[in-house]
Amino acid sequence: MSSKLGPIRLVEFGHRIHLRQRAGSSSAIPALEMLKPRPLRPQPIPKRREAGLEGKVAFITGGASGIGECTAKLFVQHGAKVVIADVQDELGLSVCEALGTTNSTFIHCDVTDESQIKNAIDKTVETYGKLDIMFNNAGIADENKPRIIDNEKADFERVLSINVTGVFLGIKHAARVMIPAKSGSIISSASVSSYVGGAASHAYCCSKHAVLGLTKNAAVELGQFGIRVNCLAPYALATPLATSFVKLKDEELEHVMNSLANLKGVTLKAIDVANAALYLASDEARYVSGHNLFIDGGFSIVNPSFHMFQYPDS
Repeated sequence: MSSKLGPIRLVEFGHRIHLRQRAGSSSAIPALEMLKPRPLRPQPIPKRREAGLEGKVAFITGGASGIGECTAKLFVQHGAKVVIADVQDELGLSVCEALGTTNSTFIHCDVTDESQIKNAIDKTVETYGKLDIMFNNAGIADENKPRIIDNEKADFERVLSINVTGVFLGIKHAARVMIPAKSGSIISSASVSSYVGGAASHAYCCSKHAVLGLTKNAAVELGQFGIRVNCLAPYALATPLATSFVKLKDEELEHVMNSLANLKGVTLKAIDVANAALYLASDEARYVSGHNLFIDGGFSIVNPSFHMFQYPDS
């Protein structure tokens, strides 16, 4: 090696050794075997924290029944104050009574009406001083008509107005109060229909694909303000929406869906989806954004055309 280059200095940086040359030095090149790397300090294992929502305020649309109701109860159990926004007044008030008036508030809210969404969010901030969690859960399904030529434009638009416009307005007005706070978690209900076709009606499938698109776009925009935006994609489960859609009782629907499911031995319940929402709402998911969280037992990775792993009946 030319003496003009000077000696090589070894610098330890993490797990890598970088070679630096000092021009103009006349000292000899140190032998590599003479250099003892500094021992790396072991990093302490962080203590696992339970997903807690102490001191946080959550706003849940469609919170009077089904997944929304279950999530509201779980959030309160974990220390949150919850605002239930729904058009089902009697059910919503009943849920709040069960949760306790110090922990929850019911607000009548049609998610397709921007003034109602805006006023409900403003009322939440007025009551609790802030908004930490927005769960856009309200949604509907139309009658399943397999042939697109039999579908009515009015039915299609009604589904999109609630499932898409409602989510858009929820994200918009949650962001309005979260941006100044530079923090927040926005969660929306998608579905397995957000990534596969043929699982529901044309309108419903289209609406859930749109929810995923909104989630991704909003996550890109709002990340600069410390706001996380995600959505949930559950497999079919027995909720008032689902059972009315397929016209089956809870047990009947669960039996049918279990027969089609990839993961056997467990039945998807509302609490499973609520637990996923709890994770995304909590600081446990502080670096999770723009994500569509599958709660589908691996349904999304299955191609029913293939049967490579069929076991003989035992």
